[in-house]
Amino acid sequence: MTRGNSQGMRREEMAGTAATSLIHLRDVVKVYETAAGGVSALEGISLDVRHGDFVAIVGKSGAGKSTLVNMITGVDDLTSGEVWVDGVSVHDLGENELALWRGRTIGVVYQTFELLPQLSLLDNVLLPMDLCGMYRGRRSIARARRLLEQVGLEAHMYKPPTRISGGQKQRVAIARALANDPPIIVADEPTGNLDSATADEIYDLFAELLADGKTIVMVTHDKTLAGRATRTLEIRDGGLTTRPCAVSARPSRVVPTATGMMRFPVAVGGYDD
Repeated sequence: MTRGNSQGMRREEMAGTAATSLIHLRDVVKVYETAAGGVSALEGISLDVRHGDFVAIVGKSGAGKSTLVNMITGVDDLTSGEVWVDGVSVHDLGENELALWRGRTIGVVYQTFELLPQLSLLDNVLLPMDLCGMYRGRRSIARARRLLEQVGLEAHMYKPPTRISGGQKQRVAIARALANDPPIIVADEPTGNLDSATADEIYDLFAELLADGKTIVMVTHDKTLAGRATRTLEIRDGGLTTRPCAVSARPSRVVPTATGMMRFPVAVGGYDD
């Protein structure tokens, strides 16, 4: 068998595996080059996330949580390995292809909100549509308004971000992440700057998104929020392990969604440090 045929069969095998998972990582390695030598952040990580999963990624500061997320979104280059998302080999895309693909496939929610202060809340939500070539005039404006209504900010949509609270800013960030109706939401410490009551509101929004069929991958230090995920993964020493859920048989709460009332778990514990 020639090397070309072997590589082709390998890629067909990977594509087949990726077809059964929304997110598929295989032997992902990330090494940062410094003046003192290479610093290993990820060491051969493999991971599968299926449609409708709510995955929490935990670990100490500097363990590589955000690096792992950057591998999934294609924000950072990998050193070796493969990343497939929604049937696409992410790191084989060119720069322009990657930007368009990311904007249409993954909605990102940042700890620091990353809203543009010179734009209204409505325009902040419209921006991803424009950047990805998906702006459709009145139809897009109507969608942006509906998303702000969904997160409870219809009365503030013409205000700039400087005139709303931190919790409200995070809700705008979630609405913006949904602008292009992506199948995946990636949240990097979404409650890191919020009080516990506001963090609860953000979880309720995530619960609604899961009921609507979204897949969520979340980096968090919040033990309670991690305990509410369907799966919790820990990064340690560049590797990935599954943490046992400490909140099985936990009570649930009813959350209204677009398709009716859904029951979601209420965390009564988290994971141990």
